[in-house]
Amino acid sequence: MKIKYIVMAVALLSAGQAAAQETYENAKIAGEDLNGTARYVGMGGALDALGADLSTISSNPAGIGRFRKSKIEGTVGVVSQANAADYPHGDATKVSFDQLGGVWALRSLDGSSFLNVGFNYHKSRNFNLILSADDQFGRSTSDGTLYASQNKLTYMKLNNGLICPMDGEGRIYMEDAYISCNQLDDIYVKNLLYAAGDGERYFYEANNYDFDRAHKGYIGEYDFNISGNINDRVYLGVTMGVHDVHYKHVGDYTEFILPNPEEIAKLNVYDEREITGQGVDVKLGAIVRPVEYAPLLLGAYVHTPTWYDLTTSNYTEVSDGKTTVWAEDSYDYKIYTPWKFGFSAGYTVGKQLALGAGFEYADYGNIKTRINDGGGYMFYEYYETSHNDENMNEHTKLTLKGVSTVKVGAELKVTPEIALRAGYNFSTAMYNKNGFKDGSIQSNGSYIASATDYTNWKDTNRFTLGFGYSTGKINLDLAYQYSMVKGDFYPFMSYTDNKYYDFDNIANGVEVNNKRHQVMCTLGYSF
Repeated sequence: MKIKYIVMAVALLSAGQAAAQETYENAKIAGEDLNGTARYVGMGGALDALGADLSTISSNPAGIGRFRKSKIEGTVGVVSQANAADYPHGDATKVSFDQLGGVWALRSLDGSSFLNVGFNYHKSRNFNLILSADDQFGRSTSDGTLYASQNKLTYMKLNNGLICPMDGEGRIYMEDAYISCNQLDDIYVKNLLYAAGDGERYFYEANNYDFDRAHKGYIGEYDFNISGNINDRVYLGVTMGVHDVHYKHVGDYTEFILPNPEEIAKLNVYDEREITGQGVDVKLGAIVRPVEYAPLLLGAYVHTPTWYDLTTSNYTEVSDGKTTVWAEDSYDYKIYTPWKFGFSAGYTVGKQLALGAGFEYADYGNIKTRINDGGGYMFYEYYETSHNDENMNEHTKLTLKGVSTVKVGAELKVTPEIALRAGYNFSTAMYNKNGFKDGSIQSNGSYIASATDYTNWKDTNRFTLGFGYSTGKINLDLAYQYSMVKGDFYPFMSYTDNKYYDFDNIANGVEVNNKRHQVMCTLGYSF
């Protein structure tokens, strides 16, 4: 096979401000961790009916109505990824500021009801993760071994009419970009696949690859709550949340090329992406005591979508060891997360034992990506409009699915001052095991993509332990959480060519995992 090496070039793309994001990137923003006060984490998050914990402000707002005294609390911790590969751009262990808030309890004149006002910050998402994978390409066919590569994927898309139209000199008509034309496709087509001399196109094949990426950042959630306690039988609450997104990843993907006349040993793709922005949501909750004076409590809550306005920027470069080609872009977009519903129960035995359980459901296939249309002024006020990215939303429905979360926990008061806690938190997989990042979708989310890899994460298991000590108005709580999730990593989507026999580009899945240890400490003061 004839091969052409990379020539020196600079590729600048500009998809404009009317851009939407891609399913796998959106799923990172929509997901949540188990985090908050050490008591909440130590009981696996199973406090949605028991309440009287600041972390319930973001799950069941009615839980704030269970406070009888005013209180302030703050939480810090350490998060460590087990067995993380050594990667200079990421930290396997990091200190984390997880929670800070308070509640002001206002007793009614008759002393039987309360009106509480609360505020709480907590880190709803910790993105810290070092993800590493490597694998061999190549499978036996009737004509020999069939290899694969990332740039071969671009070649096949181009060969099947799934790349933006080009002129005779190999320049892509960006103004007519109605099908896939992402940054990597643009770089490969202009500098690797296109030979202006004879009009033919070529690609490299690889026999194996290495991948490393460090994910960093967090989503900070600021919750404002009003809740009520009616005669110690009915508790109602509403919370408005503001979500602050800070996400960044830095990664290297290297393909080791088969022997070729140009003696190109490998191709490396270096990729940086940053996502920032804000979102808002509203949460409604209720807790009832169905039998007066009985220790049983039942809870229910509903969360609206989080309406995010986000900005993402990225830098991508491809190098063959001799020359480097780069591209960068920045754009604004919107995503709306799905509705969330939860039900819970709590039971106490005297003042010694508290038991909690809960169930939560959200259909992440209903995440909506939206394309910004721009804005203007009406009566001296600025407005902005957007519309659904229908093609990407259809891909999201096929790729993501409903997630069910089960929470169980217990707290035992060994003495009036000392409490022991344990919990378990389980979430089903958000990703369809057959899902893939489809770079051929006619969507702005495909046009501005700078990486082809994706991971289909599976079920998440979280095991927790906790310890509490209180004396007078001060409480000190400790918690330990071990979370574990496995996934299948793919460097790019597999592609079966329908034009030419035995000319496929297949990438097998590689098992990866995220095993995380978290230790946290909460200090509180009641008044």
